[in-house]
Amino acid sequence: MEKMSSKPVRGTRDILPDEMVVRDQLEQTILNIYRAHGFSRIETPALENVNLLLGSDGGENLKMLFTILKRGDKLKAHEGSTPGDLCDMGLRYDLTLPLSRFYSNNAEKLEMPFKAIQIGNVFRAERPQRGRFRSFKQCDIDIIGDPSVTAEIELISTTSKALLAIGFEDFIIKVNDRKLLTAFILQQGFKPEDVGSVCISLDKADKIGADGVKEELTAKGYDAGMVADFVDQAARVTLDTIGTVVDEPEAVADLHRVIETVTRMAAGRYTIAFDFTLIRGMGYYTGQVFEVSYGDVGYSIAGGGRYDHMIGKYSKQSAPAVGFSIGFERIVGILMEREADQKRPSKRIALFHAADADMAEVIHTADAYREAGYQVNLITQKKKMGKQINACEEKGYAGFLVYGRDTVVKPFN
Repeated sequence: MEKMSSKPVRGTRDILPDEMVVRDQLEQTILNIYRAHGFSRIETPALENVNLLLGSDGGENLKMLFTILKRGDKLKAHEGSTPGDLCDMGLRYDLTLPLSRFYSNNAEKLEMPFKAIQIGNVFRAERPQRGRFRSFKQCDIDIIGDPSVTAEIELISTTSKALLAIGFEDFIIKVNDRKLLTAFILQQGFKPEDVGSVCISLDKADKIGADGVKEELTAKGYDAGMVADFVDQAARVTLDTIGTVVDEPEAVADLHRVIETVTRMAAGRYTIAFDFTLIRGMGYYTGQVFEVSYGDVGYSIAGGGRYDHMIGKYSKQSAPAVGFSIGFERIVGILMEREADQKRPSKRIALFHAADADMAEVIHTADAYREAGYQVNLITQKKKMGKQINACEEKGYAGFLVYGRDTVVKPFN
């Protein structure tokens, strides 16, 4: 019989205890900030109906959708079958779509505006590479029911406080408005049905550069001269000139209000800046979008935006909505590197005991140290404890005790 592999599915990974300590602390810190700002935690299933997923304006993510085959008599494959013929469910690719469905299904039980917290795994058939997995955790807050930019301001403020609490400073919040960008794209000669495709290409500007965007749009069949003019002009638009470029005074005023308000709140600890080429990949965004960059890591650590039309897909009555998601996995990676460079003092100790010891008393002793702030691991001692003690030292324990012998924690030599 062929031996089965013990490796996890390609594109996924096992998480070891040292990383779980960081992940748990990170999640709790974020959760505490969110709850302190009036947000309530909910949970939605990892599974959603496939027709809901496919009709969600998820942009490029729909190409990475994990779908689940129908079972039994429902599965009737034939030449030319579509995903809807073969599959009736799929794994969620983000948390925004499930929230929209959740709200539509439970609106009468929720207060308005509804401020939601979601922390959970999402699934995308990514090409596996360093830092990109097919199963990863997202950490979202959303406000449903507030059409004004006070919601954007509150989300940016709350997310910024969470990042500061984690230990991040000097990050940059980039902000744009899809309404303004759409108006600009149409002014440049593109058709309304072209906007999504143009945005997908422009969204890659930070990776492939302006020339790469021009090449990609030209390859899609757009006029090379129009494309060159569009990309060059978009790069020159600033916060001071946007009002003269497009005729959307209300959206421009809202953009100024958000940037000016957040700048005052930041007090120099972080920065907010206008970026007219910021897109965000999802097709469901309708208004302001934002993204957080940090240092020279080369990727965003948080992002979000307004999606006022999505809830209307699942309910007779639509509701305005805006959300902000922290890139949990990316932040964990940064924190793990920090941990490797600068180990924090450990509060973990080992309490060794004999196999025949009175375990009620052993646990009572351990609890006394736990109440004093220690993390105590009970270990049955062997005759020769040297290797056990060395192993604890290598794992970063602060010290150890032997039950019935020691009354204070013994540090390692």
